[in-house]
Amino acid sequence: MDARIGFVEGDGEEYPTLDGVLAQAAAEQDAAAARAAELAELEAAEAAEAKADDESGGEAPAAAATPPPQTSEERLVAVVVPLLAGPDAAQMRQIRQAVLSSGTGAELTDVLGPHPLLAEGVHVKLSEAGLARADRARLFTVATAADGIILATVGGEEAVQAAGITGMLLAARLAVPVLAAGLDEAGAVARIAEQLREAGSSQLAVAPCLIGPEVPEGLLDAAAEEAGCSVAEPLGAYPAVGKLVASTYAAKLGIGQQNAPQGMAAR
Repeated sequence: MDARIGFVEGDGEEYPTLDGVLAQAAAEQDAAAARAAELAELEAAEAAEAKADDESGGEAPAAAATPPPQTSEERLVAVVVPLLAGPDAAQMRQIRQAVLSSGTGAELTDVLGPHPLLAEGVHVKLSEAGLARADRARLFTVATAADGIILATVGGEEAVQAAGITGMLLAARLAVPVLAAGLDEAGAVARIAEQLREAGSSQLAVAPCLIGPEVPEGLLDAAAEEAGCSVAEPLGAYPAVGKLVASTYAAKLGIGQQNAPQGMAAR
């Protein structure tokens, strides 16, 4: 799989733009297809010449015609997988516009969540921060373990609802209450924290159901501080995110992952 990263708000250098990455991929594939067509024509001509030399008399056979190479307009250049853990209409609108602006005809998948692998990743991030035991089979006590989790997301009410599904999966893993809240809604994390405290939780933690780059700098820490909660790290480069990207890509094409050709992710 030829996997590349494109940024919706990239600078074109350190952070390449999504439409630029798509255009480059299309140009490279066009060039490769043209080289392959030239080679095929050359091999066909050589085969025809060799056959003519072996024959005595008669008219030399014509070289077999080779089909013209497909252009980027005729083939699928790439599948764009948004690196978003949940719905985000504003971000998806930007990604969709970048794909259209590239003029490559690339396909766009849906976001990654909700999904059990996201619940797994959030669990791991909580355990790395000392806020949850690593798994239910290890029954030793973690002194700093949270007894209530706020699953933080961005993207409005739709994102909160989707995070709630991942939250139910996380609650089943941790055996503690988990409620979702939007970081982009003022005071939402603090309100959910108060709700959990009223229900009997005392040690709360904010767990981002987010990859990371989609969160404005400082927003997560500010929300956790306002709510008086500990905070775990975003999912980031957790391996299960890569597996989820690959399966989302393969599902879009209806193929097995081991046979997957080219794709790219967008932030």
